[in-house]
Amino acid sequence: MNDIVAMNNFAPLPGLSGGGATVSLSRRAKAAIVVRLLLNEGAEIPLEDLPDEAQVALTHQMGTMRTVDRDTLSAVVEEFSAELEKIGLSFPSGMAGALDALDGKISPHTAARLRKEAGVRQFGDPWKRLRELGPDRLLPVLEIESIEVAAVMLSKLPVSMAAELLGRIPGPQARRITYAVSLTNAVTPDAVDRIGLSLAMQLDSQPARAFEDDPVERVGAILNSSTSLTRDDVLTGLDETDQGFANAVRKAIFTFGNIATRIAARDIPRVLREVDQAKLVVALAGAEAAGFATSRDFMLENMSGRMADQLREDMEGAGKVKPADAEAAMSDVVDVIRRMEQAGDLLLIVEEDEEEEG
Repeated sequence: MNDIVAMNNFAPLPGLSGGGATVSLSRRAKAAIVVRLLLNEGAEIPLEDLPDEAQVALTHQMGTMRTVDRDTLSAVVEEFSAELEKIGLSFPSGMAGALDALDGKISPHTAARLRKEAGVRQFGDPWKRLRELGPDRLLPVLEIESIEVAAVMLSKLPVSMAAELLGRIPGPQARRITYAVSLTNAVTPDAVDRIGLSLAMQLDSQPARAFEDDPVERVGAILNSSTSLTRDDVLTGLDETDQGFANAVRKAIFTFGNIATRIAARDIPRVLREVDQAKLVVALAGAEAAGFATSRDFMLENMSGRMADQLREDMEGAGKVKPADAEAAMSDVVDVIRRMEQAGDLLLIVEEDEEEEG
């Protein structure tokens, strides 16, 4: 689109003889010729991305023109091609374009401050922004907005997304919104644009989160890497302060003791292939003293008999393992499981009490 705008920088063509007439074209006329040629060739030109005044000027210019002879067309195309070849790099025009180009590359706080200082409207097409947010972000807004606004919102979203949102709100409200959609024919484009801007601003006015994960996940991750003594002490303290939060954290924690209940038997061989053999021996040898004999037995029962026999021999040879060494080795096994889960290579089982509460 910058190329189309750049056509305003064309120098006026010298007089051209074509069809028996001498033709001198303005920069705006040459821009109209190039756009018309591209459209005739079936090119998809996002003219809606041009500033409103440029769209208006282009439309008016095309409305005043009739025919252009081949010599004039060739001259305009040749000049346009020459101008394009000279361009090495183009930048977005103005602060709005610069901020759009840097979206996601600079911090939200800095971007918001720059927009406010420059008085730049945050959204070119607010509905494009809303579509990108997805159903989870849009659902809370849909639930609190008026029926009329909700109807416009669903009408502007992709059908699949609108259907998902409609299925996630109470039946009576969904029916009222669906009926209101039938009344949206009289809504003007300006009103739809204002509604989109209001919704986008409402969503983006929410304070930026300093942390991507919620508190339960962050505390769970920290305690996963803590010693058993520290973990138990912290959870006991959380029970006294906020038992609900403490229970949620317990569900977010995965320890060596959870292996027997949250990993499918068929996945044990895949996990063991990723674990260092020496660390596995130490972890299994110290599991009973740490209270995790069930997980140890579960692992031994779900591997090949030959491997299990070899590990039992290695465990006997290891003798009595220091608690600190056993805990470190078990932590390494858990780290492997966590990495596999995050990579999508392993699906942990949701325990029954979590399913009931969910």
